[in-house]
Amino acid sequence: MTEAPLDAKLCQVGGVNLNYTSSAGTSYHVQIEDRGPIIDRVSETPVRRVNVVVYANYGEPNARIVYGRDHDYADVRTSEHNAEIQQQIQSLAAQARGIIEEREQGQLRYIKELIRAYHETRDASHKQELDSLNALFPYLVSRAWAQLKEEKEQKGVAARLPADGQPAARVYPLDSELRATVIEIERMIQEVGQDLQRLKDVGSADDILMQTYRKLVSRAQETLDGRLPSQFNVRRLELTRQSLMTTWRQVKSRLKVVSAG
Repeated sequence: MTEAPLDAKLCQVGGVNLNYTSSAGTSYHVQIEDRGPIIDRVSETPVRRVNVVVYANYGEPNARIVYGRDHDYADVRTSEHNAEIQQQIQSLAAQARGIIEEREQGQLRYIKELIRAYHETRDASHKQELDSLNALFPYLVSRAWAQLKEEKEQKGVAARLPADGQPAARVYPLDSELRATVIEIERMIQEVGQDLQRLKDVGSADDILMQTYRKLVSRAQETLDGRLPSQFNVRRLELTRQSLMTTWRQVKSRLKVVSAG
């Protein structure tokens, strides 16, 4: 006899709250929440959503959310699936530690290049950004200075800030609704790009659609990048989300036509 589907309220297995200190010495808090069955408002399909959020400098006045992502699974309402989601949550907790270390290594490289650029140009904007980074990640800035000193002693290397240098780590809004919108926009950028590539692979992506996507992504990144939590503009975020959703629906519609043909 087939097991009757569980009530939606019984399809949440809790989550994880994990404190972690990075190899550089920064205190982090990993928060993983099982939000249970929901209807994804972009694809309008039922999913089982697990949310991951990482706070840097947890417990300090300068605490910031530096990573956020939704993970969607099949909306299967059984005890067995609950157990699978619980395993996934433990796996995501382990992955979060690796993500923290990887992002810090990227941030460390960026800080070093920024220090070099400031010493070459004395640009006030570089100094301002360094001060902001030092307030958020003092251990990383300290390590960057130490490594540069060691490199100078060993090699005397003079470097410059690359034209395609990576931006500072994104800081997410503390407000849960704003943060959910930012994470959703990030996910749409990735998934629209993947669907558009599928369309391109079968020769059905015209130049206008490709240019529209590139412009949307550029504007979306401008909206999301390099902002303090208090600087996120609710209206601009919503307009960005709606524009991406409209384009994604156009891409999906074309994919359906191609598949039907």
